[in-house]
Amino acid sequence: MRTIQVQSPGLFTTVQDLGRDGFGAMGVSAAGAADAIALRIGNRLVGNPESVAGLEMTLLGGTFSFPDGGIVALTGSDFGATLDGEPVETWTSLEVMPLQTLRAGPSRAGARCYVCVAGGISVPLFLGSASTHVLSGLGGFEGRALRKGDVLQVGEAKDQTHKFARRRVPANMLTRFLPRKVLRVTPGPQSEWFAEAALRLFYESQYRVTEESNRMGLRLEGAAIPAHTARGEMITEGVSLGAIQIPENGLPIILFVDQQTTGGYPKIANVIAADLARVGQLRPRDEVRFEMVGWEEARSLLREQEESLRSKDLISG
Repeated sequence: MRTIQVQSPGLFTTVQDLGRDGFGAMGVSAAGAADAIALRIGNRLVGNPESVAGLEMTLLGGTFSFPDGGIVALTGSDFGATLDGEPVETWTSLEVMPLQTLRAGPSRAGARCYVCVAGGISVPLFLGSASTHVLSGLGGFEGRALRKGDVLQVGEAKDQTHKFARRRVPANMLTRFLPRKVLRVTPGPQSEWFAEAALRLFYESQYRVTEESNRMGLRLEGAAIPAHTARGEMITEGVSLGAIQIPENGLPIILFVDQQTTGGYPKIANVIAADLARVGQLRPRDEVRFEMVGWEEARSLLREQEESLRSKDLISG
């Protein structure tokens, strides 16, 4: 079996696939790629099924050697990657020869870059998924972020009989998935708890992502939303991916892929499914605003996104 050797792990690199949906009632969040679109496209570029596990690098990339070579694609944010010192183009497949080294640096824009390799990263599955949930120590590679000296197993590629042919995502298709600094949301379960003035403040304000943000949630700083005292205390309930909680200090928190599965703070809004990948590319000090959309528009935007991902024009070459 082919391997990848971790010479340097970067700031926070984990094994991720598309997550383990359906276990929230057991207290296990889905985890999975923070930018699922980048992982899905990366897998297609190297000939994998979309759900195969890859490496998710955060803010600062790692250095990886390929003793046996392989077909690789980097997607998501540009980390200035090189292969044996030569620049590597993102959103494009490339052939890595045996003993070559892939090195990624700090992010030039966005938060996360994905390394997808033909055959995928092979790790034991937990509840049907390879995704790492670091806070609980479950899934991925020993339930943790990668460390120097780790050796990753690579699965068997689907078809190794054909000569390598470069694939890429055309620029006109790529623009459909670029990051947004205005996140579209639908009303949260407790949106009616907030006065009109508080709702207006939330949607008119610009917020900044704080340094305390992570895969569990993005903490925002900016205009504090006035307390919802009229309703009193709420009972803890299940929470959804992308829910925007308003805690006692009034500063919003976007619950994300490693979120807790229950919460006791009211939720003023929820990021729509079509914009969740954009949340995964937000860095500390990035500024965001929120835009309300209706339920039907949210569904329509997701359908459009999925149609683009299924389009025969998504991959060329």
